[in-house]
Amino acid sequence: MPVYRLSDTGVRFPDPSAAEEDGLLAVGGDLSVKRLVAAYSLGIFPWYSAGCPLLWWSPDPRCILLPEEFHLPKSLRRVLKSGLFSFSLDRAFPEVIRACAGPRAKATDTWLTPEMIAAYIDLHRLGFAHSVEAWRGSVLVGGLYGVALGRVFFGESMFRVEPDASKAALVRLIAELEARSFVLLDCQQVTGHMLRFGAKPVPRKEFMRFLSQGLAGSWERGRWTLAS
Repeated sequence: MPVYRLSDTGVRFPDPSAAEEDGLLAVGGDLSVKRLVAAYSLGIFPWYSAGCPLLWWSPDPRCILLPEEFHLPKSLRRVLKSGLFSFSLDRAFPEVIRACAGPRAKATDTWLTPEMIAAYIDLHRLGFAHSVEAWRGSVLVGGLYGVALGRVFFGESMFRVEPDASKAALVRLIAELEARSFVLLDCQQVTGHMLRFGAKPVPRKEFMRFLSQGLAGSWERGRWTLAS
């Protein structure tokens, strides 16, 4: 299948079913808030490395986690009961996304370019992107961020500087999604890390059905505070 080149002005995307076998759908465009919201509402997300063209993806299968199917490992349950970490929402979004862009083991570059960081900070300021922070005392030791549209949360990245801190932030996120009646946590790519928490790969068509359900009705946006 062809890879579509996006207009520099409009924000229309091709049908996600037109993606290549590896999920690549389109190239080009920009990272404006309008285009990003349009992309996520179609189950499309940007992912590229510094120095490369802007690429847009719609994988098949898609990795998803239904909040009611979340699995909490016993070892992590003990960590949470210990009270080692405290949590917040949207308290340190720029710090979280910049930490997610930091160097990783066995990685030579990052997909979180300065342009991507700026774009998601814009989404956060407008109430579309959110962060979960894990603290040990006054020190930020882990967290994650993603995009929320309707009742769907599109998970983007996480980080930790202490063991289990990012996993604990994920548990906090799931509690928030359940409290807010979210339908779906989109994990994008299939990874063993997310599978152990109850995530599963589903065909794109099934993912799109969940997405349509989650986007139905009015959308609320704005700063999140702890709901439970």
